[in-house]
Amino acid sequence: MAPMNITQDFFPGAIGQIIQMHGTHYASQWGFTSYFEAKVAHQISEFVQGKKDTDLVLIAQDYQGVAASLVLDLHDAQSDGRGAHLRWFLCADRCRGTGMGRKLMTQAVAHAERHSNGKMWLRTFAGLKPALHLYRSFGFVLQAEKAGDMWGTVVNEQEYRRPGNI
Repeated sequence: MAPMNITQDFFPGAIGQIIQMHGTHYASQWGFTSYFEAKVAHQISEFVQGKKDTDLVLIAQDYQGVAASLVLDLHDAQSDGRGAHLRWFLCADRCRGTGMGRKLMTQAVAHAERHSNGKMWLRTFAGLKPALHLYRSFGFVLQAEKAGDMWGTVVNEQEYRRPGNI
């Protein structure tokens, strides 16, 4: 695997690459349409415009560009007491199985320990076995599950939460 550099903020071109990575991955693997890519673009744009110092952005890059991304949104109005919102976490095919996802998640959990008492949550869907295995290994527990089309394609939507320190 090529050397990876992890930055803790967006750099010119990173936002577009993250959106593209999500759009192409979920289209090829799950049949998601441009609706999903547009939704990611809209939501990440809103996040960037309101980003606070305590939010966490992790972007792994190599000679090909963005290889993985993870955002921990500590100020999402939808969080409603659930803690930090884990968003836009995806590893490109070229870095899957390398431990990069675990490395980013370890940094995110440590950040949540400092800023949200370890409480975190995320939305995903059933069938993403490696990601769900990783989430569970960090203490995330399934809280809700239902069929839905919030991503523009009908999937079994799930919400996971990490309870944090008690």
